[in-house]
Amino acid sequence: MIAGLPPIYGLYTAMVTPVIAALWGSSKHLISGPTTAISLVIFATVGQITGADGQTLEPGSDAFIQSALMITLLAGIFQLALGLGRMGTLINFVSHVVVVGFTAGAALLIMFNQLKHLLGLSVKSGKSLIQSMEIIIDNLAAVNFYALGVGMATFIFALLSKKFFPKIPNLLVGLVLGSLLAFVLGGKSVGLLMVGEVHGALPRFIVPKIGLETFSILAQSAFAIAILGLIEAVAIARSIAAKSGQEIDGNQEFIGQGLSNIVGGFFSCYAGSGSFTRSGVNYEAGAKTPMAAIFAAILLLIIVLFIAPLIAYIPTAGMAGVIVLVGFNLIDLHFAKIVAKASKRQFIVLIITFFATLFLELEYAVFIGVLFSLIFYLQRTSTPNVAVMSPDPDDHHRRFIYLERKLLKECPQVRILRIDGSIFFGSIAHISSEIKRLTEEDAPQVKHLLILAKGINFIDVAGSEWLVQEARRWKDNGGGLYFTGLKIIAQDTLIRGGFKSVIGEDHFYVTKEEAIPGIFAKLDKNICWACENRIFIECEQVEQKVDNETLQTSAT
Repeated sequence: MIAGLPPIYGLYTAMVTPVIAALWGSSKHLISGPTTAISLVIFATVGQITGADGQTLEPGSDAFIQSALMITLLAGIFQLALGLGRMGTLINFVSHVVVVGFTAGAALLIMFNQLKHLLGLSVKSGKSLIQSMEIIIDNLAAVNFYALGVGMATFIFALLSKKFFPKIPNLLVGLVLGSLLAFVLGGKSVGLLMVGEVHGALPRFIVPKIGLETFSILAQSAFAIAILGLIEAVAIARSIAAKSGQEIDGNQEFIGQGLSNIVGGFFSCYAGSGSFTRSGVNYEAGAKTPMAAIFAAILLLIIVLFIAPLIAYIPTAGMAGVIVLVGFNLIDLHFAKIVAKASKRQFIVLIITFFATLFLELEYAVFIGVLFSLIFYLQRTSTPNVAVMSPDPDDHHRRFIYLERKLLKECPQVRILRIDGSIFFGSIAHISSEIKRLTEEDAPQVKHLLILAKGINFIDVAGSEWLVQEARRWKDNGGGLYFTGLKIIAQDTLIRGGFKSVIGEDHFYVTKEEAIPGIFAKLDKNICWACENRIFIECEQVEQKVDNETLQTSAT
């Protein structure tokens, strides 16, 4: 009903989709089928299409159903193509905060879209959230309080059932009790609408038929639905695999989800994905192979043959009460609070995704969240931390520590910096300005620069060219640029492009213990003799050497 389809189509999706996904996917426990978030996107997308009469398609109509089946087929084709193209790593770019923000926004939309059923109003939904709110406010005088009572009672029955009888399916309990209450109140005689009779409990083969103009509109949204479905499926499969110890093949999961939606599009199913609830129950029940999903689908088909006639007696208001509860449970306030405390940038991404889901085109909300995630990521990686370091004399191993943490003496000829981030085209400007600020402005007499490079994971061509220029600048200034602890993999571009040899092979050290003596040998010993800081062990050798020279001069 969230998707604007007759309930039987949800049952069809729960029969066909999990079988195909289980046979061609990689997870042993993932159960696919209709999901709340994708159902809402289907409703938002298809509900905006206009028919031949210029009006938007009526939910549940044949044209609406045909469009839903076609968008399912297109989404499946996109998913299969991504899987065959080995693009499983795409999901890694969709952070969990984007999913939580989208889900929370979708949950509010779900609950609001059910208000008209909960209030017993016979009105059409608006094209936007604000327009729908205006329609409901204008029709508040026509509220059916019998419908409101049945909906709220169903909501409360389901809530109490979950609290006091957690092992019993609480939503089913709520629907049964809500339906009984509707019967006691008088049912249709008091204006209560029913879900209606379900015709045909077996999925039937059908080729979706839509116009060319509608096809182009659906194709634009199908990719977003495909990505959303893959995010749900892979995330759920990985979360359960973390418990079972199974390794998930993201590309194979893409293929399984794609084939399930392609086949489902021809057998009266709408776009589905992995279900956390059903998958969790499957794992907890002791499932060991994907055959559990197949047996579950077969058993569901048998059960539906017997319960299909009973669906006609479910009140629409009661179904709305259950859906509102489902939407409420989708909002993860606990995680949102953790994100707000842990990372302001991630919280901003969550909020942006949330409001984009509420007020913009729903199928693009996830992409907007991903875009801002990448923007903040690039901002962070393009401004790596550059810190001044110095050996701690109080430490037995004389470890190097940040001067911001402890005020220590420094060598007047050598500036030691630690770079915590990659040197690439996006970070060069920041690193260059920081080095100039920490050397030219703070210590203009410094001639040598040692970079503690353990935190550098990657150097691209632009970064390599800049390092060569920087090395020449320090050399022309009478000193040099040196590195210690730079990973071999980070030196790959430097070596392949010949940049390392230009800088000087002898300017790269494996450890600080090797770097300090090598650089110390190039220092001006007259400055060393007059220096009072004496931060290196080698400084004591200079003092002893100078004393011996003084004694020899006096004797002469």
